[in-house]
Amino acid sequence: MIASENLFYDKFFDETKSESEYFPNEINIGCNFREFWQNTDRLNYVARKVSPPKIHKFSRKSKRKMKWAPLAVPLERRLQTGAVCYFVFIFILAPGITLFLPLYLLFFTSYWWLMALYLGWMVYDWKAPETGSHPSDWMKKGKVWEYFASYFPIKLVKTAELSPNHNYIIGCHPHGILGISTFANLGTDATGWSKTFEGIFPRLCTLPSQFYFPFRRDLATASGIISSSANSIDHVLNSKEKGQAVGIILGGAEEALDSHPDNFDLKLSSRKGFIKIALKNGAHLVPMYNFGENCTYHQVENQRGTKLRNFQSKFKQYCGFSPPFFMGRGIFNYSFGLLPYRTPIFSVVGKPIPVKKNLNPTQEEIDQLHAEYCANLTQLFEENKTKYGISPDAKLNIY
Repeated sequence: MIASENLFYDKFFDETKSESEYFPNEINIGCNFREFWQNTDRLNYVARKVSPPKIHKFSRKSKRKMKWAPLAVPLERRLQTGAVCYFVFIFILAPGITLFLPLYLLFFTSYWWLMALYLGWMVYDWKAPETGSHPSDWMKKGKVWEYFASYFPIKLVKTAELSPNHNYIIGCHPHGILGISTFANLGTDATGWSKTFEGIFPRLCTLPSQFYFPFRRDLATASGIISSSANSIDHVLNSKEKGQAVGIILGGAEEALDSHPDNFDLKLSSRKGFIKIALKNGAHLVPMYNFGENCTYHQVENQRGTKLRNFQSKFKQYCGFSPPFFMGRGIFNYSFGLLPYRTPIFSVVGKPIPVKKNLNPTQEEIDQLHAEYCANLTQLFEENKTKYGISPDAKLNIY
């Protein structure tokens, strides 16, 4: 069954609930919400009672007055915030902690033997991210991820069937600051992927370096997250079982620097490695665009050519990742912190592009399929942008 754009509103907009549950005060991030309300009859019902959120531009010079969160909020919302705190801890804070904690346990406590056993397991399991990881339904379907997805909320939108008789590479756009919606859709089952696309088993790719961190790597492998190396992707797509889907955030670290509300720049022109892998494995290509991903955080203005952007590009050149300077909300305030803003995200999955297996594709064949993928992605954006609050004049800029 193909999902319509009204499915989200029917599910989340219950007239018996207060509007503050749907549009909390912290949603003030300038992602064309005014047009979003004007374009949807269901939202207009709420808009008659609630004034549109204030559009706010964030920069290094902006002075923002601290806005505290109310203490009397439903338990459901507290649980959602707690789930997002867990996500932020794992993705932002845990890498540094898991580098130093093992050393401390190993050399300065009586629990050194436990750490030694774990390090032995880590060495034994070192190649797991290259061989499909250890996906666990218990991990992917954990209740914490349901609260995580409902915090924004994130809605998975199906526009076409994906046959379980084929394998797929899913191009995920845009990167955003943390790739929140892509993780929710492909790294967990919080948005109902297993029911929406029955027989399709998703694996999310990330940089090989993400598996260097003790403990954290085990959470990733249990979520079915794999290395983004060509060998790792080939291993999954060559599985005897069909219905394998590998999700790749194609824009990478460079695109994360373009994560601003109402910015639709995608780093894709030079990204052709996934096309070659698709051809060699006969994996069909599927574009997915996450409307609202770039609105989850504010990022300091860093247009190309500025000193800050030049520094970030140089840093990426030498270190392999870019350091975006971003700000969200806090646990007890709406003005400052590392938590993302509550802003709806719509993950629209496009129709698959059939790909015939070709073990030795020519550059011309790669370029041709790449152009077709970009055209399908642009069409997906154009057909859905006004449904999800994007201006009709907005254009996708593939660079």
